[in-house]
Amino acid sequence: MNPTDSTTGRRDRPHALSALRQAVTGAVLTPDDPAYEAECTGHNLLHLARPTVVVGAAAVEDVVAAVRFARSRDMPVAVRGAGHQTVLPEGPGEWLLITTSRMDDIRVDPRMRTATVGAGARWREVVDASAKHGLTPLAGSAPDVGVLGYTLGGGIGPLLSRSHGYAADHVHRMDVVTADGEVLRVTPDSAPELFWALLGCKGNFGVVVAMEFALFPVTRFYGGGLYFRGEDTARVLDVWRAWLPTLDEDTTTSVAVQRLPDSPDLPDVLRGSFVLHVRIGHLGPASRGDRLVAPLRCAAVCLLDTLAERPVTELGEIHVDPVRPAPVAGTSLGLREFSAAAAEAFTALTDADSGCPLASVEIRALGGALDRRPPVPNAVPSRGLPFVSFAFGVAEAERTASVREYLASYAEGMSPWADRRDIANFLSPATAFDEAEMRRVFGRDRYTRLAAVKRRFDPDNVFRLNHNVLPG
Repeated sequence: MNPTDSTTGRRDRPHALSALRQAVTGAVLTPDDPAYEAECTGHNLLHLARPTVVVGAAAVEDVVAAVRFARSRDMPVAVRGAGHQTVLPEGPGEWLLITTSRMDDIRVDPRMRTATVGAGARWREVVDASAKHGLTPLAGSAPDVGVLGYTLGGGIGPLLSRSHGYAADHVHRMDVVTADGEVLRVTPDSAPELFWALLGCKGNFGVVVAMEFALFPVTRFYGGGLYFRGEDTARVLDVWRAWLPTLDEDTTTSVAVQRLPDSPDLPDVLRGSFVLHVRIGHLGPASRGDRLVAPLRCAAVCLLDTLAERPVTELGEIHVDPVRPAPVAGTSLGLREFSAAAAEAFTALTDADSGCPLASVEIRALGGALDRRPPVPNAVPSRGLPFVSFAFGVAEAERTASVREYLASYAEGMSPWADRRDIANFLSPATAFDEAEMRRVFGRDRYTRLAAVKRRFDPDNVFRLNHNVLPG
């Protein structure tokens, strides 16, 4: 019997919570605490967490105490860093949430060209700290995304991915709190199967509380974006598609059809506009970058051109991802090609006459180092995938149904070009507990191997509030 469902379990809860609070230096909150809601709220306001207990961990020992408490009471455990990708339990039941934002320490070793970060670190701070030493990490497109969740999901960024691969490919070690409340130092030598599984199958095998990864001697780049009228999407995509094969690995690019809000945060020409945003990150000099993008600049009348020589601390200016929390629903699919027919379907699904309510529908060109074998193998399932599409809409109460319906319509419309593989960080929470979907994304052999690691390190599936792999 689940002890939390028994009379004894309910009666001893105050005592158990008191003991947990004494063991934790951070916060231990329940729904009647004033600070509970703020602690539980992440970046995506569509998925509001309401755990039985939330532990705001400030140290590794707090995570250990939280896991042991949950284990003793048969509660599943969820972990939230920045909260961009949130998976909530299905149906009623008690569960525990660990938040890691307080564990945001960052140490840069310029001699070894590495950074070691805590579970709550975000890319903005790591990029800034590394840049002081002429170095940069394989950061994501959004500076406020959490480092560990991003990296454990593989991690593709707007600048270095095609030249250096996934962020997961350059991890040296991780400190992990396992399902039995023990702390392990995980390296390719000390625990090769767990190291392999953690990198690419985020959240399934323990709480990663610290990570060391490589930095690279990059200080500047040429990049930003070109904004065209949404009505010119077909014409610009024809040029973009023809341009892609001419690129070397020093250039990363994506396109996004966007319906932008009428926000004072945006330049006047973009406020409330329907646009095609072409994003570019280039590691060569500005003179070469200008020559490189000349065909794109001639594709149609450009509403706004933000391409410029920039320091790496301006990495976020390539995608200009939203930074304010919002209720967001999204979907993703890998694409085996972005042919003329696929581009035509994409345009029809997103144009002014489509009825599309989505804020952004993007196509990212992958390839280059993302296709190569990493220095140390990992479980990233999308290696070799040439394109990925990610679409999202702001799903405020009155629009939630229409946004979700159109996300399904978009995925169906692009399905003729869909690939089995996908980006773990883009997976929808709606697929989190679908075993068939997880088998599809990871493939039979990889899923079987992941399930064996799960059986060894989390046989009771304590860490199941994620895109879950079942113990084999």
